Amino acid sequence: VKLLRALQEQLVRPIGAHKETAVDVRIICATHKPLAQLVQLGEFREDLFYRINVIELDIPPLNERKEDLEQLIDYLLERIAKRHHCTKPTLSAASFNALKRHHFPGNIRELENILERALTLSETHYIDKIQLNHSHYTYKENNDIDNLDSYLADVERKAILDAIEQSNGNITQAAKQLGISFRTLRYRIKKLNIDGKLAS
Repeated sequence: VKLLRALQEQLVRPIGAHKETAVDVRIICATHKPLAQLVQLGEFREDLFYRINVIELDIPPLNERKEDLEQLIDYLLERIAKRHHCTKPTLSAASFNALKRHHFPGNIRELENILERALTLSETHYIDKIQLNHSHYTYKENNDIDNLDSYLADVERKAILDAIEQSNGNITQAAKQLGISFRTLRYRIKKLNIDGKLAS
Protein backbone atom coordinates (compact mmCIF):
# COMPACT_ATOMS: atom_id res chain seq x y z
CA VAL A 1 0.00 0.00 0.00
CA LYS A 2 2.81 2.42 0.87
CA LEU A 3 4.58 1.68 -2.41
CA LEU A 4 1.38 2.24 -4.37
CA ARG A 5 0.79 5.55 -2.62
CA ALA A 6 4.36 6.67 -3.31
CA LEU A 7 3.90 5.84 -6.99
CA GLN A 8 0.53 7.58 -7.26
CA GLU A 9 1.15 10.66 -5.14
CA GLN A 10 4.95 10.88 -5.56
CA LEU A 11 5.21 11.45 -1.82
CA VAL A 12 7.12 9.48 0.81
CA ARG A 13 7.45 9.84 4.56
CA PRO A 14 10.99 9.12 5.77
CA ILE A 15 11.29 6.92 8.87
CA GLY A 16 10.88 9.09 11.95
CA ALA A 17 9.62 12.10 9.98
CA HIS A 18 6.29 13.82 10.57
CA LYS A 19 5.85 15.24 7.08
CA GLU A 20 5.82 13.73 3.62
CA THR A 21 8.48 14.62 1.10
CA ALA A 22 7.93 14.95 -2.63
CA VAL A 23 10.08 12.70 -4.81
CA ASP A 24 10.78 12.79 -8.52
CA VAL A 25 12.07 9.36 -9.48
CA ARG A 26 11.66 6.64 -12.07
CA ILE A 27 10.92 3.15 -10.80
CA ILE A 28 12.38 0.10 -12.54
CA CYS A 29 10.99 -3.25 -11.47
CA ALA A 30 12.14 -6.74 -12.43
CA THR A 31 10.52 -10.11 -11.89
CA HIS A 32 10.58 -13.59 -13.32
CA LYS A 33 6.96 -14.20 -12.34
CA PRO A 34 3.92 -13.74 -14.64
CA LEU A 35 2.35 -10.77 -12.88
CA ALA A 36 -0.59 -10.47 -15.28
CA GLN A 37 -1.57 -14.05 -14.50
CA LEU A 38 -1.10 -13.47 -10.78
CA VAL A 39 -3.44 -10.46 -10.99
CA GLN A 40 -6.13 -12.68 -12.56
CA LEU A 41 -5.62 -15.21 -9.79
CA GLY A 42 -5.94 -12.51 -7.17
CA GLU A 43 -2.37 -13.04 -5.96
CA PHE A 44 -1.03 -9.61 -6.95
CA ARG A 45 -2.67 -6.19 -6.52
CA GLU A 46 -4.25 -5.09 -9.78
CA ASP A 47 -3.84 -1.37 -9.04
CA LEU A 48 -0.15 -1.82 -8.25
CA PHE A 49 0.38 -3.91 -11.39
CA TYR A 50 -1.04 -1.23 -13.69
CA ARG A 51 0.86 1.48 -11.88
CA ILE A 52 4.26 -0.19 -12.40
CA ASN A 53 3.50 -1.71 -15.81
CA VAL A 54 3.86 1.48 -17.84
CA ILE A 55 6.58 0.26 -20.19
CA GLU A 56 7.23 -3.46 -20.24
CA LEU A 57 10.44 -5.03 -21.51
CA ASP A 58 10.42 -8.78 -21.94
CA ILE A 59 13.98 -10.03 -21.46
CA PRO A 60 14.37 -13.70 -22.39
CA PRO A 61 16.52 -15.98 -20.21
CA LEU A 62 20.21 -16.36 -21.01
CA ASN A 63 19.68 -19.79 -22.56
CA GLU A 64 17.51 -18.18 -25.25
CA ARG A 65 20.02 -15.47 -26.15
CA LYS A 66 23.40 -17.14 -26.35
CA GLU A 67 24.43 -14.49 -28.88
CA ASP A 68 24.74 -12.08 -25.93
CA LEU A 69 27.01 -14.43 -23.99
CA GLU A 70 30.31 -12.91 -25.14
CA GLN A 71 29.32 -9.37 -24.14
CA LEU A 72 27.88 -10.54 -20.84
CA ILE A 73 31.04 -12.48 -19.98
CA ASP A 74 33.19 -9.45 -20.79
CA TYR A 75 31.01 -7.21 -18.60
CA LEU A 76 30.92 -9.69 -15.70
CA LEU A 77 34.67 -10.30 -15.77
CA GLU A 78 35.25 -6.55 -15.58
CA ARG A 79 32.84 -6.27 -12.65
CA ILE A 80 34.46 -9.20 -10.84
CA ALA A 81 37.91 -7.67 -11.35
CA LYS A 82 36.78 -4.35 -9.84
CA ARG A 83 35.21 -6.15 -6.90
CA HIS A 84 38.44 -8.02 -6.15
CA HIS A 85 40.77 -5.16 -7.09
CA CYS A 86 42.62 -7.29 -9.60
CA THR A 87 43.45 -7.38 -13.30
CA LYS A 88 40.51 -8.22 -15.52
CA PRO A 89 40.79 -11.95 -16.30
CA THR A 90 40.62 -13.40 -19.78
CA LEU A 91 38.70 -16.47 -20.87
CA SER A 92 40.12 -19.18 -23.12
CA ALA A 93 38.30 -20.23 -26.29
CA ALA A 94 37.71 -23.69 -24.80
CA SER A 95 36.09 -22.14 -21.72
CA PHE A 96 33.88 -19.92 -23.83
CA ASN A 97 32.74 -22.86 -25.97
CA ALA A 98 31.97 -24.86 -22.83
CA LEU A 99 29.85 -22.01 -21.48
CA LYS A 100 28.01 -21.73 -24.80
CA ARG A 101 26.96 -25.37 -24.47
CA HIS A 102 25.66 -24.89 -20.94
CA HIS A 103 21.92 -24.53 -20.28
CA PHE A 104 22.17 -21.93 -17.44
CA PRO A 105 19.12 -22.82 -15.35
CA GLY A 106 20.30 -20.13 -12.90
CA ASN A 107 20.42 -17.49 -15.65
CA ILE A 108 22.98 -14.62 -15.48
CA ARG A 109 23.56 -15.01 -11.75
CA GLU A 110 24.75 -18.55 -12.40
CA LEU A 111 27.11 -17.31 -15.12
CA GLU A 112 28.62 -14.77 -12.72
CA ASN A 113 29.02 -17.40 -10.00
CA ILE A 114 30.78 -19.75 -12.41
CA LEU A 115 33.20 -17.04 -13.55
CA GLU A 116 33.91 -15.79 -10.02
CA ARG A 117 34.59 -19.27 -8.67
CA ALA A 118 36.78 -20.14 -11.63
CA LEU A 119 38.84 -16.99 -11.04
CA THR A 120 39.06 -17.76 -7.32
CA LEU A 121 40.52 -21.19 -8.10
CA SER A 122 42.81 -19.95 -10.86
CA GLU A 123 46.49 -19.32 -10.20
CA THR A 124 46.57 -16.57 -12.83
CA HIS A 125 44.18 -14.09 -14.39
CA TYR A 126 43.55 -16.51 -17.24
CA ILE A 127 40.53 -18.80 -16.98
CA ASP A 128 40.90 -22.04 -18.89
CA LYS A 129 38.48 -24.92 -19.12
CA ILE A 130 40.32 -26.69 -16.31
CA GLN A 131 39.33 -23.89 -13.91
CA LEU A 132 35.71 -24.26 -14.96
CA ASN A 133 35.99 -27.99 -14.27
CA HIS A 134 37.62 -27.37 -10.90
CA SER A 135 34.82 -24.96 -10.00
CA HIS A 136 32.50 -27.85 -10.83
CA TYR A 137 31.05 -26.16 -13.86
CA THR A 138 30.48 -29.64 -15.34
CA TYR A 139 28.15 -30.60 -12.49
CA LYS A 140 25.06 -29.95 -14.64
CA GLU A 141 25.80 -32.97 -16.79
CA ASN A 142 24.51 -34.87 -13.74
CA ASN A 143 20.85 -34.63 -12.89
CA ASP A 144 21.22 -35.10 -9.14
CA ILE A 145 22.06 -31.48 -8.26
CA ASP A 146 19.01 -29.92 -6.65
CA ASN A 147 20.28 -26.45 -5.75
CA LEU A 148 22.98 -24.94 -7.95
CA ASP A 149 24.02 -22.04 -5.73
CA SER A 150 24.20 -24.24 -2.64
CA TYR A 151 26.21 -26.90 -4.45
CA LEU A 152 28.76 -24.47 -5.88
CA ALA A 153 29.09 -22.68 -2.54
CA ASP A 154 29.83 -26.02 -0.86
CA VAL A 155 32.52 -26.81 -3.44
CA GLU A 156 34.17 -23.42 -2.97
CA ARG A 157 33.88 -23.61 0.82
CA LYS A 158 35.60 -27.01 0.83
CA ALA A 159 38.44 -25.77 -1.41
CA ILE A 160 39.05 -22.78 0.88
CA LEU A 161 38.85 -24.81 4.08
CA ASP A 162 41.27 -27.39 2.66
CA ALA A 163 43.75 -24.65 1.75
CA ILE A 164 43.44 -23.05 5.21
CA GLU A 165 43.94 -26.41 6.90
CA GLN A 166 47.02 -27.18 4.79
CA SER A 167 48.38 -23.74 5.66
CA ASN A 168 47.78 -24.29 9.40
CA GLY A 169 45.22 -21.50 9.49
CA ASN A 170 47.44 -18.93 7.81
CA ILE A 171 45.25 -16.89 5.45
CA THR A 172 48.17 -15.40 3.54
CA GLN A 173 49.58 -18.84 2.75
CA ALA A 174 46.15 -20.22 1.93
CA ALA A 175 45.58 -17.37 -0.53
CA LYS A 176 48.91 -18.14 -2.25
CA GLN A 177 47.98 -21.80 -2.45
CA LEU A 178 44.65 -20.93 -4.07
CA GLY A 179 46.34 -18.50 -6.43
CA ILE A 180 44.32 -15.48 -5.27
CA SER A 181 45.02 -12.33 -3.29
CA PHE A 182 44.70 -12.08 0.48
CA ARG A 183 41.90 -9.52 0.01
CA THR A 184 39.99 -11.84 -2.33
CA LEU A 185 40.25 -14.76 0.06
CA ARG A 186 39.05 -12.65 2.98
CA TYR A 187 36.10 -11.54 0.85
CA ARG A 188 35.23 -15.15 -0.04
CA ILE A 189 35.56 -16.25 3.61
CA LYS A 190 33.14 -13.53 4.70
CA LYS A 191 30.70 -14.22 1.87
CA LEU A 192 30.66 -17.97 2.57
CA ASN A 193 30.37 -17.48 6.35
CA ILE A 194 33.47 -19.55 7.06
CA ASP A 195 34.08 -19.40 10.80
CA GLY A 196 37.14 -20.17 12.87
CA LYS A 197 40.24 -18.50 14.21
CA LEU A 198 42.41 -17.74 11.21
CA ALA A 199 45.93 -16.37 11.39
CA SER A 200 47.04 -13.74 8.95
